[in-house]
Amino acid sequence: MRLTVLGCAGSFPGPESACSAYLVEAEGFRLLIDFGSGALSAMQRYSDMRAVDAILLTHLHCDHMLDACTYVVVRRYDPAGPLPPLPMYAPMGAAERIAAAYSAEGEPVDDVYTFYGLQPGTFPIGPFQVTVDRVNHPVETYGVRIEHGGHVLAYSADTAPCEALLRLAAGADLFLCEASYMDGVVNPPDLHLTGGEAGEAATKADVAKLLLTHLVPAWASEASIVEAAGAAYAGPVEVVRPGARYDL
Repeated sequence: MRLTVLGCAGSFPGPESACSAYLVEAEGFRLLIDFGSGALSAMQRYSDMRAVDAILLTHLHCDHMLDACTYVVVRRYDPAGPLPPLPMYAPMGAAERIAAAYSAEGEPVDDVYTFYGLQPGTFPIGPFQVTVDRVNHPVETYGVRIEHGGHVLAYSADTAPCEALLRLAAGADLFLCEASYMDGVVNPPDLHLTGGEAGEAATKADVAKLLLTHLVPAWASEASIVEAAGAAYAGPVEVVRPGARYDL
């Protein structure tokens, strides 16, 4: 199983990165998790934009799904002909939200995507065993656990601390976890994690490696977030970058 980071900026595109988008590959199958603002550009840099087999959107905030709208053009109007519809796993309402963002008339996009509504549970996507659960964010949002070949990748999506996050991350080889806020200040509640909270979750879940993502350079110092995470978690901590690859 290979993870490729296409975009990792939090809440809005940063000066060096598109928003959240992560490509997970195994046995020739490519699963894209989230497709945030600017991620289609990064996909062309680090991957083949046509070679996607399924998409999972953790929630319907723009920084995690907006380029699924732009991607309609790629698949619908390819000069060689329309590409086959892609399975799209997403919260309920995704079809309407993508259609509304794609065109003012809300032109349907069911020729591009076949939609499957997410709900807590475990199910297969290609060669992967995928588990999703609701996490602590203002809109319907799912953290993700992906298993393949005896290895586990966990992804927090956007969340404040919650028990579901710990269940999804339990014993993971890689824990891709958001860390948007600074420790030691008053932050909006039930929205995002601090570096320290990400580290605490990694320790409680007994993960092998913590990958920090969804940092917001305009809001928080990367060095401070990493320091806070390292103070709460004794294992290896790394901030992900666009184009970074991790093999499990």
